[in-house]
This record gives sequence, C-alpha cells and structure tokens, in this order.
Amino acid sequence: MKNLSFTIVFFILLVSCNTNSNKNASEYDFIPEEASIIVIINDTESLETNLKNNGFINGLSKSSMYKNASKKLNHLALINTEHLIIISFLNDKNDSLQFTITTKQVPNIFETDSLSNHKIETLQIANTTAKKITFNNQVLYTTFKDSIAIGSSSKKLLEAAITKKTKNETRLKVINTLDNSKSVSVVLNDTNGSLVRSIFNSEVLQFKDFSDYTSFDAVISQDEILFNGITKAADSSKKLINIFKNTIPQVNELAKIAPNNCDGFLSFTFNNFKTFKTNLDTFNKKQDSTTLTPLFDNIIEVGTIYLGENQAVVLNSIDVISTKENLLSEQNIIETYRQVPIHDFSKPEVFNNVFYPLINNSETNYYCTIDQFFIFAKNTEALENIIANYQNKTTLSDREYYTNITNNLSTESSILQVINNNKLKDLIDLNLDVSLNNNFEDYKVSALQFVYDSHYAHLHGAIKKNKIKAEANAVTELLNIKLDADLLNNPQFVTNHRTKQKEIVIQDINNKLYLISNNGNIIWKKQLDGPVLGKIEQIDSYKNGRLQLVFATPNSVYLLDRTGKDVSGYPLKFNDKITQPLSVFDYDKNKNYRLFVTQGPSVLLYNAQGKTVKGFQFKLAKNTINHQPQHIRIGNKDYILIKTDKTLHILNRRGQTRVKVLKDLEFSNKAVFNYNNTFTTTTRDGKIVSIDQKGNVTTKPVDLTKNHHITTTTKTLVSQNENILNIKSKRLELDLGNYSPVKIFYIKDKIYVSVTDLQAQKVLLFDSQAKPIENFPVYGNSAIELDNIDKDDSLKFITKGDTNSILLYEIN
Repeated sequence: MKNLSFTIVFFILLVSCNTNSNKNASEYDFIPEEASIIVIINDTESLETNLKNNGFINGLSKSSMYKNASKKLNHLALINTEHLIIISFLNDKNDSLQFTITTKQVPNIFETDSLSNHKIETLQIANTTAKKITFNNQVLYTTFKDSIAIGSSSKKLLEAAITKKTKNETRLKVINTLDNSKSVSVVLNDTNGSLVRSIFNSEVLQFKDFSDYTSFDAVISQDEILFNGITKAADSSKKLINIFKNTIPQVNELAKIAPNNCDGFLSFTFNNFKTFKTNLDTFNKKQDSTTLTPLFDNIIEVGTIYLGENQAVVLNSIDVISTKENLLSEQNIIETYRQVPIHDFSKPEVFNNVFYPLINNSETNYYCTIDQFFIFAKNTEALENIIANYQNKTTLSDREYYTNITNNLSTESSILQVINNNKLKDLIDLNLDVSLNNNFEDYKVSALQFVYDSHYAHLHGAIKKNKIKAEANAVTELLNIKLDADLLNNPQFVTNHRTKQKEIVIQDINNKLYLISNNGNIIWKKQLDGPVLGKIEQIDSYKNGRLQLVFATPNSVYLLDRTGKDVSGYPLKFNDKITQPLSVFDYDKNKNYRLFVTQGPSVLLYNAQGKTVKGFQFKLAKNTINHQPQHIRIGNKDYILIKTDKTLHILNRRGQTRVKVLKDLEFSNKAVFNYNNTFTTTTRDGKIVSIDQKGNVTTKPVDLTKNHHITTTTKTLVSQNENILNIKSKRLELDLGNYSPVKIFYIKDKIYVSVTDLQAQKVLLFDSQAKPIENFPVYGNSAIELDNIDKDDSLKFITKGDTNSILLYEIN
C-alpha cells in the first residue's frame, strides 16, 4: 500500500490558490468510477481518538495494514477542516493499490510549520494546473476544481477525476443513505471487483458475488464497533443478496440449538421456500430448477453450525409432524443419546445441491430432532455435543455475551452470521493477507446480519468485547479513555436529553473540550479560547426539552448545543477577565435562567439568550468576590449569596439585601451550604459558621487548617482537614497524603462521601456512617463524579487515570 503521509503537503498548496468555484460541486463528484472502497470521514478528530481507544483495532496493530492506516489517520488529523474528507481506494491494472482524496477547499486548511523534506513541481494535467508533490520519497498529484481539493496517488487517476463528465447516480443514492453525524462511513463497490475478499466463514461465499454496493456507518467506541447500513444489487447483476427477493425475513433461532463451544453459525430464513429456491437457482444459473424435495416444505430457517473441522446443518420447521413425515424413509435409529434418537441419513448431498453456496462441503450422514429443529451432521459425536448443550442449557442463546451482541441486531433477518474469536481472526487474516498473533480472545462472538427489504437489504453488525459479569459489590473498571493530550480539569457527567442517560465532558491542556458517550465513544471535540472555570452547567434555552452546555472561560461565556456548535449569539466575549465559574439559576424551575458572570468585585447578569438583565441592584462588592454566586432556597424564599473575604451578601432576586449578617467575619473561599436551614460556611481561621435567616451567627470552633474543605446536604455535614475526615460526628484518620476536596453524593436516598488521595492515587468512598464502601480504594488521580448514568441500576463513577486518560468504574 502506498504511503499517504505526504498527503498533508497537498493541502498547503491549496490554501494559496484562487478559485472560480462552482457552488454546486461536491466532494463526491470526483470519486473514481472504479473505486472499490470509499471511506467518508465526517469527523477526523473523533475518529482518530476512537480508533486509538478501541481494543479490537489495537489488536490489529502489528499488521502492516494497520500501521499504514494509522499513519494516514495521523496525518489526516492535522488537516484543519470541519468538512468531510473522502478517501477512495482501488486496484489499477497492475493490481497495485491507488487512492484519491477529496475535500472542500477552505482557508488555513493545514498548519505548515511541521512540514519538511518535500518537493513541489508544477505541471499541466488535462489543461488544468496541478502539482506533483514528492514527500518522503512518495509522490502525490494534486489540484483543485470547483472549490474541491483533489489529491491522487497517480497522474492518470487525477486526470480521470478532473475530466469526469457523468455522475454515478446509483452510488450517490447509496451514499445518501449514510448518516453524516457518524464520524466515519464506508461504501463498498462490488461491481468492479472488491478489495474485500469475504465477510463470511466460507471460501465459496466471496464478497464480489454478494452485492453491487454496500454502505454502512461505523460507531467505534472503546469496547465495540457497530455497523449499520444497507446493501443493494440490481436485478440484472445476479448477486447473492437477491436470492431473498420477494421473501420475508423470519426470526433467527439457530442460537437456541448451537452449542456454546461451537465456532459460530450461519442462518438464513425465508417465508416461502419455493420463492427462495427459484431465486437461488437463478443465481446459480441453473436452467432447470432442481426437483423440490418435500423435506423443505415447512422450513423457514436453514443454517450451518461450525464445529471445528465439521459442520452441522439445521432445519427449523413450523410443522414438525409434517417434516417428520417427510423423513419416514430415514428412520433407522443407530443410537439413542440422552433419550434423543439419532438416525442414519441416506442423502448427504441434498443440502449442498439445494442450498449452494450458502451450504457447501457439508457431510450429513446422521440426524436427530430436538423440538422444532432437525439437525444433520457428519458424525454422531457432533450431534451428541449439540444434544448435551441443549439439555444443559449451555447453547449460545443461553450465554450473556450472545444476548449482549444481539441487542444491536434485528430479531428477524434474511442472513445472520455469528462467529467466535477464532473465526473472526481467520476472516481478518484472509482480508488483510496477514497472519496475526492476536486471537481476540476477549471477543467471544461477533455478528453480521442482512435484512432484505424491497430492492435492498438492511445491514447490521457488531464486534463487541465480552464483559465478564462482576460479583456483587465488586468495583469494575469499564473504560479507559485516552485523549489527544493531558487532561486539564476533572471529568464530569452531563445529561443526554435524548436518552436521559449521562455522558462525560472533559477538557485537555490544549483547551479542547470533549463530549464522550457512556460507552467511551468520542461524540465531538470543541476548541475553546481558555480553560473552563469550574463546573459545566446545562440549560434548556429554547424551552423545548433539549439541553445545552453553558460555562465560562476567563474571557468568554459559551453555550453549546448537542452537536458542540455555538448557539446563536454565543460565545459572549469579555475584555476584563472572568474570575469565578459561571453561576446558573432557575428560580422557579420554569427555564427563565439567570447567568451570573463574576469579574473581580463585579457581578454581571444575563438571560439565556445572552442579553443583559436589568433590575438586579447588586453590581459591585467592596472586595474581590472569592466564590461564585450561589442560589439557596429555604422554605419559599430565594437567597442569592455573594461572598468576599470580608462580607457575605445575602440578597433577594432583585439584588437587594435580604439578610444582614450580624457579626463581622473573615470568610474562607469555600462555598456556602444550606445546612439545617442555615447558611453554613467556614472562616479563614478554620471555624464553621452558621447564619440563620435573621442574620444571627453561630460559630463552631473545629480547628480546621487553611486548606480545609467542607460540604453538606441539608442534614449531613462533612469536613476535611488534611488527613482527618469528619462525617457527621464520626472522625476518620486517613493515611497521610494529598487529598482532593471531599464530595457528597446523595443517590437513591443514600449518602456517599468521597475523597481521592492524589499522592497514593487512591479513590476512597464511605457511607454516611463513615464506613468504607466494600472493595475500595481503587486507582484514580482526581476527585470522582458518582451517578447512575445508564439504564441499569449499578452506580458508575469517573476519575482521571493517567495524565491523558479517563477511567469509568462500575459499582455492582
């Protein structure tokens, strides 16, 4: 495979070019007609990060294909564009792999500082000025046309692209089915001979004979790769997928009979065998259809179970009595195993003859019947294995890993292939022409299915890591997500308004903000102008149930929508520095938000649309505000709290004094809490102070040091003083260390208290009685966020791992 590392140089050239662009031109217009594989990258950054974190893809890291692809992706990540990038691959007449790259031309598409050792020559190709770029002893031909940047590994291929007169309408229709919100999509063109050899566990089921076009979106996360798309073949192309035309997919039930120690199975279904057989004969170019055997009259599913070097053929009958009657001539019992009779079978060639190429080289000398399944095999040992596993309830359908992977599939499909890790490795070796050392033992089963519809078939696939079910009370590391750079702040959860589940936001030291799904998939990245101050909040600014992220950096207030885009009117820009995290209040829970921006001693007030709110009378404190403004409701009264080192201002909604503190105090920079209906905080000299709604002050001397922390619920107070932790009246003396600020989590009527020893890299978790939660501490490098983030009942928490990674744990 030619090296694409010099591809980046091509983009430098285009920045300086002037164009007379055709506004209607598309990146798809310049895809070579002969392209066999088309990779459409909608989000280069997210794709790169997800590939880096995916365990399965990392298992391919020793192959030459992976190394070349990784190098290509690294260079693509340097491209400064939000537009999609299309890479098209094909074999030329010399069977050498060539490629073309297209993307929209934009200013400053690439940073040129890192480029070296390259040579650029100008030449004419089809009356168009082009460049021949030599970089690291590789050649790339580049030009632009109609605002589209084009690069190719060969001069001839570039010429064909820019002189192309017609559009491939069929291919465009297939491309239009893709989801551009996914980071990467793939189109496979089988009409010219595919670079993909096979997707099935069969030498005769070659991909070039399967369909004309196959397209799918790929969702890549840490432990899984999911595929969803379509495949389509013209009636005239005589492709295998068309054998299911005019049939209705049925429920695939082969897993109920496939033993868990098998290598997998291939299941195909139909509602009418005669229609299916006619289509299959057409595909096989049989002039006269094979005489139909009555054996298949009531069969809706046929399949092959892979058993090492052997196979078992399974028929799933909707009329067991009739199917048994059609086997009356095959009733010679040669043995009985666990009360199941095993019969001779005198027509071992029938399945190859009727179902080729879906069934091939099957030797079926014996058969047995289990419920509605008729199982045929080469030897009795294979049938005994199937019988034993069925009776012991150790079939694939009884296994959690199989259930887990079928959650991403349709119940009914025309073709369903399920294979174990060894067969998966065989397929990879075949298609990459390598022999990998990795056997992918963590990937118990992988699945691929096609569901035939009118004139096309839906495609669904999954490659998933098997997660071993943890014991009760175990703490399990679910994800280790690596980012592009070291982490700047602590990870936190935010809510996905569509799924009601939690996702993760985090910022790296390059001020890049990430939104990450709870299965580890990088959803988007956003470059910010500075570090996020404090916690990121969420608001529904349009009052339509859709949540946005809102937060401040030292010079801006951002409001980002679900896709990471700036909401209209944002970001708000400030000349003077913002000195505290953004405070967001929704007094009456009616989505009339108030955004408090703090600048030194000043407070600015905005609504959700970024407009200044008038009428708030508090503008300026006498001293610098040492904590972000807070809102506390006690009873039916709202209190706005603005604190300096010298004064605690307790205000009403209009910014007028509601409570005057009746004692002079020097306050710490810690938060104020609603504890037992009082405003509770600490002083600089380490006292806990509580102020009632009349301004009376109660002081509790607890001898906290300067670096103390407190946190409360309305009834529980926790203080932290170096390695001393007080939970209510309970005192814990922790190991000497450097601890993160203590945090309280109140979840399902239970209180959890957490601190992290940053020196020893240990996360500690206690209950409200100061008792350690079982199986803690665990490894971690920051304070945690604890919540119920998905559909199950287990709590999850996030923390920093290594300097550039996030850890997600589950408490079972």
